[in-house]
Amino acid sequence: MTSAMSRRAEAMVAKATDGDPPDARTTRVLRKIDIRPGVTRRGNLDGHTTTALVVDVETTGLKPDCDVVIELAMRRFRYDDQGIIVEIGQGWTWREDPGFPLPPEITSLTGLTDADLAAQSIDDDVVLKIIGEADLIIAHNAAFDRPMLEKRLPDMPGRPWACSCEQIDWRAAGFDGRKLGYLAMQAGWFFDGHRALNDVDAVIQLLQHEDTDGSSLLYELDENALADSHLIEAVGSAFDTKDVLRARGYRWNPDERVWWREVSDNQLLVEQAWLATEVYGAGKHITSMGPRITRRNAFSRYR
Repeated sequence: MTSAMSRRAEAMVAKATDGDPPDARTTRVLRKIDIRPGVTRRGNLDGHTTTALVVDVETTGLKPDCDVVIELAMRRFRYDDQGIIVEIGQGWTWREDPGFPLPPEITSLTGLTDADLAAQSIDDDVVLKIIGEADLIIAHNAAFDRPMLEKRLPDMPGRPWACSCEQIDWRAAGFDGRKLGYLAMQAGWFFDGHRALNDVDAVIQLLQHEDTDGSSLLYELDENALADSHLIEAVGSAFDTKDVLRARGYRWNPDERVWWREVSDNQLLVEQAWLATEVYGAGKHITSMGPRITRRNAFSRYR
């Protein structure tokens, strides 16, 4: 969310109501996200709890092979077996000098300048200790944050990862889209986006939101993250099947030049049957006998 949108949202968001006179308005007040460390007085603090660590990175660009981390933020919290956050820890933020001038678009996006980063560095020992104490690492775009973090910290302890963007059914929970700022606004919150700790706190705020069945979205994320899944790559698929693959939920990987989708265990047989008919059936001009399927878990996913 842009700073301009944040300032407007701090007061209110107004929109016309269908059927009302042109000058009639309804208002919705958005509250600024303000995560405070301490016991939440919710859930079961005395029972079994899981320690999660939400992470976010700001970088010099979007290519893990050549761009680097310039800001890293983390915050721990504990949650009970019902997915209720019972305690929230302090937030940490580090900046790091990339050794070259920031691209103007990155300064515009994050607000960080070369002067902000000059002579700054991430404290590897502290970061590795915090990561090592976590039971689960959460990021809103783990497919980006995990490779960038592992590139910066090659000795990072192996931990299970979860993605709050991919592993929560936001539409079923009553949301449109999956961008962090937009999700927060729909839930009644706003924050200054594209700064690492603000993004971390927005994730924590959203994970406390209740699904349509009354359970927390964190409960859904926990279940999906720890279950095995299958990466399906439609290798050898014909060009003219791209539209049906896209409509099915497949995404294009430009590096591997393949359409892919990830499904759960109980979806695998149905997906294989669909592919056999719609993509690899007779007359489909395929160059492979079938898809490539790779089993993944919370340790191997998003690498």
